[in-house]
Amino acid sequence: MPLKKNFRQLLFWMLSFMLFVAVYQSMKGAERERVLPYSEFKKELREKHIAKVSIRPDLIRGEVTDGLKTVNFRTIPMTDAKLIEDMETAGVSEFSAEADRSWIASLVLNIGWILLFVFLWWFLFIKQAQMGGKQAMSFGKSKARQQDLKKSKTTFKDVAGCDETKEELKDIVDYLKNPKKYRQLGGELPKGVLLYGPPGTGKTLLARAVAGEAGVPFFTSSGSEFVEMFVGVGASRVRDLFERAKKSAPAIIFVDELDAVGRSRFAGIGGGHDEREQTLNQILVELDGFESKEGIILIAATNRPDVLDTALLRPGRFDRRINVPVPDIKGRLEILTVHSRKIKLDAAADLSVIARHTPGFVGADLANIVNESAILAAKKEKKGVDMLDLEEAIEKMLAGPQRRSRVISEHERKLVAYHEAGHTLVAKSLPGCDPVHKVSIIPRGPALGYTLQLPIEDRYLTSKSDILNRLCVLLGGRAAEEIVFGEITTGAHDDLAKVSGYAQKMVLEFGMSEKIGPLSLKKDESEVFLGRDLMRSPSYSNETARIVDEEIQRIVGDCYLKAKEAITKSRAGLDAIAARLIENEVIDAAEIEQILVAAAKAA
Repeated sequence: MPLKKNFRQLLFWMLSFMLFVAVYQSMKGAERERVLPYSEFKKELREKHIAKVSIRPDLIRGEVTDGLKTVNFRTIPMTDAKLIEDMETAGVSEFSAEADRSWIASLVLNIGWILLFVFLWWFLFIKQAQMGGKQAMSFGKSKARQQDLKKSKTTFKDVAGCDETKEELKDIVDYLKNPKKYRQLGGELPKGVLLYGPPGTGKTLLARAVAGEAGVPFFTSSGSEFVEMFVGVGASRVRDLFERAKKSAPAIIFVDELDAVGRSRFAGIGGGHDEREQTLNQILVELDGFESKEGIILIAATNRPDVLDTALLRPGRFDRRINVPVPDIKGRLEILTVHSRKIKLDAAADLSVIARHTPGFVGADLANIVNESAILAAKKEKKGVDMLDLEEAIEKMLAGPQRRSRVISEHERKLVAYHEAGHTLVAKSLPGCDPVHKVSIIPRGPALGYTLQLPIEDRYLTSKSDILNRLCVLLGGRAAEEIVFGEITTGAHDDLAKVSGYAQKMVLEFGMSEKIGPLSLKKDESEVFLGRDLMRSPSYSNETARIVDEEIQRIVGDCYLKAKEAITKSRAGLDAIAARLIENEVIDAAEIEQILVAAAKAA
């Protein structure tokens, strides 16, 4: 449709230009011709100054010699029977007759410039004004896009890693396909389904899969598309969206990032944003207003269900609230299998190993790993993606791309090697720590080196001893710097930030401090986020705050002493790991084990 419209506009401008050129040339030619009375024309003819003559019933044109130059002329003919004889006598070199022009050609030539002006004035002013009026009238129209299910149909086979969530949504699909089966028993179609969970877990993909399985129209929009600077536009767009869906019922409306428009009302300073609240009110009315027999389901997705208005979450509006969690190891393997269909995997590539090495990764992360591994394999001109490419993609995502071009002095290189060796040695010395998978002193992203620890299995609960061991491992790099070089550097700033965060959570949230006891003193950040109770009183006294600070310092200090003790006890192993890192830059888990065994025997 846009191509056809552009072609018409191009054709219009081309014809206008050609008409303008024709009129201009005609007028320009007329201006260059000298107008002669017929008597003067006869005089010039007798004096043999006429060179060429073109005769038409209403006009005579030709060339007259005026001194040394030739000038075009024109004159109105009169009844003259001897004109041809006179031209022969005067020795006119060339004379001819022209056919009489039609009245249409004369009309176009004479008033063409008037028509051109009228056309241009209509197109530039009247047409643009009409278009502007239509745009103004469509300002309140919904910007939702209707997905073409024939071109890109998504089904539950394309969604992996969330079996329980798919089971919940299959009820919606079955209702859309067989509504009579439920209505016979008095069941009604759910009006709204809220999908919530961390970013990248596949909420949008699940909504597409529901529409693809049910084979119904799918309208997709974002919460931010409803809110404009003009009050009332968002509510108008909500009404238009539901009207479009009603015409195509049964249908599914999907609103992504619902928290952009569905936050709690009267939450900001001064009563909130009127336009956003009017839009939210209209959504509430539409959810509660249309009948379930119309076959319209609103599916919404959000990462922040805690900030949504309570009126949205009550039964009758969003009847179902479905969590889309981070996938476990089984789900990660299924997701990797789905995304690896479109790439060529090497026969030795084992996706189950990659699934074990990616705890906490969501579907978007895993899709990115598969894609990055394919890019890396293509750069190396391989015939298939192997394990090295997949592991490199994981490291690139965790720590950033390699920066081998960075020039590091030998002293700093040695310092980084001992720093990473400190992390590694403490992790190998303490029981219950996650296994060290790889250690490198090749700069990646902002880091000069990294120690990659990967858990053997997914964990949903963490003990106090596990957290303390993690703090010791994080402090192992700084402890190694102090023991070996007798000074500390800024290389441990990221480790210290993580240590401080873990220690604060132990005391304030997890109740893992003996002096504070089993209390949760965490501040309610959601109220600050929503703008409520900005002047609230502190949740604990100044004396408790002092004890909290002392406990955090004690926990970090004890872990630092424990890390230094582990390094001092196995100094030979520290030196051996650092030396191998300086030599090879990268060592893996098997090589670390061999180095520590050899160092223990030598000691």
